[in-house]
Amino acid sequence: MPNYQFYTCDVFTNTRFGGNQLAVVPHADGLSDAQMQQIAREFNYSESTFVFPAKEGHTRRVRIFTPASEVPFAGHPNVGTAFVLASIGELGPLAREQTVIFEEKAGLVSVAITVEEGRVTYCEVTAPQPLSLGAVVPVADVAAALSLDEKDIVTAPHPPQVASVGLPFVVTELRHRAALERARINMGGLNAVARHDVRPFMYIYAHADDGVDIRARMFAPTGGVPEDPATGSATCAVAGLMAHCHADSSGTFQWRLAQGVEMGRPSMLIARAVKESGRVRSTHVAGPCVMVCEGHIEV
Repeated sequence: MPNYQFYTCDVFTNTRFGGNQLAVVPHADGLSDAQMQQIAREFNYSESTFVFPAKEGHTRRVRIFTPASEVPFAGHPNVGTAFVLASIGELGPLAREQTVIFEEKAGLVSVAITVEEGRVTYCEVTAPQPLSLGAVVPVADVAAALSLDEKDIVTAPHPPQVASVGLPFVVTELRHRAALERARINMGGLNAVARHDVRPFMYIYAHADDGVDIRARMFAPTGGVPEDPATGSATCAVAGLMAHCHADSSGTFQWRLAQGVEMGRPSMLIARAVKESGRVRSTHVAGPCVMVCEGHIEV
């Protein structure tokens, strides 16, 4: 019976058992789509990644699965996969700074790896697609989906709206952290959001002044993720959206975001967006990782 080596790491944290868990299978050749989905369901993390030789001459081809389905792009799996591959020697001798490019369904994903004293300390992902803004979702439906009052939701500088840099989210700003902490998914309300022909992945945030710029949460129960401790793809989208709304037409904007606090898995994400001539040109998310375990899984 074939067996495959795997590694797990915690992403967007320096502390083991914090951040967002990730399972990485560095050599996934021979696994079928169904087998990868079964393995992802077995790990039951927000995502698991499966690494293959590149098809287009880049570093590797990477496929990303939640417990329920494959997704075209996600942030923390790219940070964690780059960290694992570099840490176990799959990328050759460690340079102080190096960049890998992963071929994914959403496009090419660049990850910059920082090494200090022979150890990977930090990885930054560049989103594979430019910021795109989609449907505006009625405040009443968003409030119902989150079990909140309509007055908890902020509509300026942006209303609840779909934003994407490779994976779409309904992005909603809340008035204060207390509303963020009260939020609970109501499946009936979530179904109402889905009727607007949007994927009901709900990213909510509130501005903060307690050592971070933003506190955030993300719910995607229809994707097999009741709540996510850290969502890099959504963080990139939010950085792009906030830069888009910023009065300055050009500049590099950066934020420190905390997510997963309410789950007991605190994560710290560094997001930045580059804006030129009134247009968001690129979005990025970065953070550290820590290795947790390794083993083999039979299929």
